[in-house]
Amino acid sequence: MPLSTTRLALKDEKVKVVFNLYDGRRLETEGKVGDTLLDVVVNNDLDIDGYGACEGTLTCSTCHVVLKQPDYDRLPEEAGDEERDMLDLAYGLTDTSRLGCQITLTKDLDGLEVDVPESVNDARS
Repeated sequence: MPLSTTRLALKDEKVKVVFNLYDGRRLETEGKVGDTLLDVVVNNDLDIDGYGACEGTLTCSTCHVVLKQPDYDRLPEEAGDEERDMLDLAYGLTDTSRLGCQITLTKDLDGLEVDVPESVNDARS
């Protein structure tokens, strides 16, 4: 398969993602490999109040999600310094907290489940 065809195939590959909301709703959707969780919320027009207010610029912490340990352990990258600084301001911080704008989907993350906290702290205010 030519390289350009391989890139195209990967670009269109999708994985399943589940957002568990504090009110008991479970939003099951798909996201493209290479997109962030914030992209998934926006591209699928998911009804998650206040999620991603800064549009992924690492200035608000409103896309804070909590992962179960097994899902957290399979993330391809650890949180960077800027993300950790912003997480310090997040509502309901846990050891497995991450910002959705910093989690990029890979094939290995198919079936990823994240919990969305009950409230948000918008660090911009």
